[in-house]
Amino acid sequence: MSVTFDLTGKVAVVTGAGKGIGAAVTRELLDSGARVVAGSRNAGTDLSGLASDEVLAAVDVDLSTAEGPGRLVATAVERFGGLDVLVNNMGAISGGRPKLGGFMSVSDAEWLNSFELNLLSAVRATRAALPTLLERGGGAIVNVGSVNAILPDPSVVDYSATKAALTNLGKSLSAEFAPQGIRVNTVSPGPVVTPFWTAPGALGEQLATAMGTDLDGAMRAMAEGLGGIKLGRFGTPEEIARLVVFLASPAASWMTGSDIVIDGGLIRTL
Repeated sequence: MSVTFDLTGKVAVVTGAGKGIGAAVTRELLDSGARVVAGSRNAGTDLSGLASDEVLAAVDVDLSTAEGPGRLVATAVERFGGLDVLVNNMGAISGGRPKLGGFMSVSDAEWLNSFELNLLSAVRATRAALPTLLERGGGAIVNVGSVNAILPDPSVVDYSATKAALTNLGKSLSAEFAPQGIRVNTVSPGPVVTPFWTAPGALGEQLATAMGTDLDGAMRAMAEGLGGIKLGRFGTPEEIARLVVFLASPAASWMTGSDIVIDGGLIRTL
């Protein structure tokens, strides 16, 4: 029997869906036949024209708030009748910039914000989604983590720690809910060409300024640093999105509790 990435008839929620990896995941899910509820601060604007209202609900929402993630799950139930797939893609560096002063430069407020963005957004979305997933007899949760969970960097110490916590959460959830048919996996990307790096004033420009070079020079230095990205370039959002959709699909039916690194060969350890 042929097994495909076909998600026809399934309903998915994607957090942090407005740009970058989240937007690419939304497109891939739609292309696989799913109906999607996509949430971000400016989802309605960022995803305008991507698909018809019959298959896509773009929700403007602050996912760092206690009630934000639950709004997406409620929308999935109201608009499309249920939920089968949750993609916890929400994530960001607190304050939008690396902490070049290291650990001592990170305030309590920045630590708390990192936990809200990178861990509690997933905790809240998952808590809201589980009753509906269980009612449907199972489903798939995919958490988008980071190689920084296993490759800590002092300049993003809070981000690294919270992404490690997200990976740990996924493993715990996979053990608890596997008997009820819910699979939970984590994708840990290396550097990816997204507005996180390339937007004006974003991380790439900040690093370029610190290095005394331009954006291209900073990204080349990042690709060459830390032992080097063996494939010689940053990844693309689409490359990450295809892995996410694979894990959400029947093709990955015997996978749960996995953390899959997709980093162009950056991580050299076993």
